[in-house]
Amino acid sequence: MYAAQPSQTAIMAAAARAAHLVVDREPFIFHDTAAASLLGPLAEEIIGYHRVHGDHLILAGTRAQVTARSHYTERRLAELARGGLEQYVVLGAGLDTFAHRSGPTVRVEVFEVDHPATQQWKRGLLAAAGIDRPEGTFVPVDFETGDLTTALTSAGFDPSRPALVSWLGVSMYLTRDAVEATLAAVGRFAPGTELVMEYALPPTLRDERGGAYADFALPAAAERGEPWLSFFAPGDLSALLERHGLATAGHVRQADSVGAALWRRSDALRPADLCRLVRATVPAR
Repeated sequence: MYAAQPSQTAIMAAAARAAHLVVDREPFIFHDTAAASLLGPLAEEIIGYHRVHGDHLILAGTRAQVTARSHYTERRLAELARGGLEQYVVLGAGLDTFAHRSGPTVRVEVFEVDHPATQQWKRGLLAAAGIDRPEGTFVPVDFETGDLTTALTSAGFDPSRPALVSWLGVSMYLTRDAVEATLAAVGRFAPGTELVMEYALPPTLRDERGGAYADFALPAAAERGEPWLSFFAPGDLSALLERHGLATAGHVRQADSVGAALWRRSDALRPADLCRLVRATVPAR
């Protein structure tokens, strides 16, 4: 999919974060103030589509999903940074904009890990938008074949110091072998490292809204060459994490990933139980 065209999933996620601030009403779940600039001419077209069809299950569901998972992860990053954490690894970064929004409040070194072609495409978007990019933060890796630890250390990551590893909107597009290889690499990071990983539930564990979303989204993803390949029950994923040196700190439903007040809404955003977050840690050895 990378050789033929940019990741449509990355485009849709960034557009949904941008559209949230335009289409939805306060309280906002997440403020991505850089996504629209990064998307450039695409932003007006896709945000316009959200304006017209924003109440549709898929569009509203995507905005809910991407804003809630980003809110949860960046809130945890801020908490850890206040305690001295200095490294933030974004696996499958796509069009993530944290490095351009964080400012002085969260001072961490950001390592964006993604397929080399996706990163080349993003560099082009950054240049076209006139957005400065700190050097040394892009880490090119193919999750199916690459060596994550070697790539990170080559880019300046210090495996002897803890990090927060964010892995959002990625695992469902990978084979189980690739998921396990990535977890094995993270499990060898320094004690105190945390992982926030988004994963897809199998059909029997989805709620009604999550199942309806999947009925639309999964066939569409497959048609554009980005099929969902991996699904996990929470207990199975916890066992997998343990096998690779990670201790589960908790599984988080979308409804619980942000404060309850943020779901008391007058727009179309509602939580669905299709994808969950798991937070895991590398324990002391």
